[in-house]
Amino acid sequence: MDLWPLYLFHPGAVTVNFAVNILTRCRVTRLPEKTIRLKSIDSKAEEEFSSLEQLCSTRTFKHPLAAYLVRYFAPEGGFEVETNSESPAGAGISGSSALMIATTAALARYTGKKLDREQIRVIAQNVEAQLIKVPTGCQDYYPALYGGVSAIHLDPDGIHHSAVRVALEDLDRRFVLVYTGAPRKSGVNNWEVFKAHIDGDKKIFHNFERIGEIARAMHHALSMADWKMVAKLIREEWKLRKTNSPRISTPMIEKLVAVALRQGALAAKVCGAGGGGCVVFLTEPENRDHVSAAIRSYGGQVLPAIVAREGLSVSGRSLGAE
Repeated sequence: MDLWPLYLFHPGAVTVNFAVNILTRCRVTRLPEKTIRLKSIDSKAEEEFSSLEQLCSTRTFKHPLAAYLVRYFAPEGGFEVETNSESPAGAGISGSSALMIATTAALARYTGKKLDREQIRVIAQNVEAQLIKVPTGCQDYYPALYGGVSAIHLDPDGIHHSAVRVALEDLDRRFVLVYTGAPRKSGVNNWEVFKAHIDGDKKIFHNFERIGEIARAMHHALSMADWKMVAKLIREEWKLRKTNSPRISTPMIEKLVAVALRQGALAAKVCGAGGGGCVVFLTEPENRDHVSAAIRSYGGQVLPAIVAREGLSVSGRSLGAE
């Protein structure tokens, strides 16, 4: 729904999401002369360039996310960009988007560019589109920017963020986040659905219309802490979304959802574009531990996640500080 221009064909489009405390970080430090070093702690990738000119003339990278953003900001002199993500690879919980936000903000601070959060989002989203070579949706960047629970309104005059007022402790007690152990490529699934929509697939258009209605209802249900309605809407959205593409679900996802529902979970849906990655489950608070244990027994990795209370944080001075 959040891919331009698809949301323009569905007036009143909104997406609702919440941030989890699975963090990403970026540190930029000065190096002597013109040496540029790109280092990823989580993926254990590291590469070095003698100058910005060498980096810009390179075609393939070990740490492409950092390389593409360095190419955009073009800092002077030598420096190291070190990144780290706590998210499992391909989890579908916006880990790459969060890392794009962290790295964009760090390089903006390092180069002395004064950017507001929306400007950071635009740069991160556009550079990621250059990187993955398919359209990127906007909603994935907002959890990293703001934390908490968000509504992202997708209007003809622009994209607008608002916080959804809900007791975060209540949400903590009700959701279980599970990694299926199968990384997925969101760009592939999103691109297939995007093309079908643009080509006039009536089923896809109808599904988007209904998903838009569900998202607006979800915004209201969360604001009212109507958890029965939240569960109903998650179930309906997941059922609809699976009809958009056969690759959205997998046998492992279906098995874990079935197990969790048998053990008292109220609803479940895949995170991100699907095809693997993470699944989020909604339960009654008293059933959360029981559902988590059942999921673990069938091979799901329950992540120790709660709602992140804060979003982007930047520290240090420009031009050489961390």
